Amino acid sequence: MPKYVIEREIPGAGDLSPEQLKAISQTSCGVLQSMGPQINWIHSYVTGNKIYCVYIAPNEEMVREHAKKGGFPANSVAQVMTMIDPTTSE
Repeated sequence: MPKYVIEREIPGAGDLSPEQLKAISQTSCGVLQSMGPQINWIHSYVTGNKIYCVYIAPNEEMVREHAKKGGFPANSVAQVMTMIDPTTSE
């Protein structure tokens, strides 16, 4: 199943409280549950003004549907083609 990286522009994301992040996560999980098992949230990276999320889904349209239903921005959705890490150099 394809993997996607979603860039969400959220001003002040890095200043969100643990309670706010929990609420956002709960909203996301509720939407995912309603959409069925084809789409899965793996994890997210919170930076100063953006959140980068990694999802597994059958297509980009489903990722964008999740964002719309949850009220989240999806400024960029990119399919991961491959992964590399330090062991790739060996």
